[in-house]
Amino acid sequence: VQVRIPTILRTYTDGASEVSVEPDDGTLQGVLDALEAAAPGIGARVLDDSGALRRFVNVYVNDDDVRFLEGLATKVSAGTQVSIIPAVAGG
Repeated sequence: VQVRIPTILRTYTDGASEVSVEPDDGTLQGVLDALEAAAPGIGARVLDDSGALRRFVNVYVNDDDVRFLEGLATKVSAGTQVSIIPAVAGG
């Protein structure tokens, strides 16, 4: 599974814009667990203290927002693209 990393989180991936991971269980949660193992600290930027997706972080599996799918239980398979996109706000 290819995970696209936004610029703000690339400090955790040594500047890499994409990281390839192999989830243990075929879910988005497994992808994020594998990503945390490969890039320690990144998980806390994507998930809150309760283990849910942070409110201002959008995650897409292929082109679908996981909030409208099965959230962290969304199924992933080989060749899936996961994109982490922080929400942008301002005035």
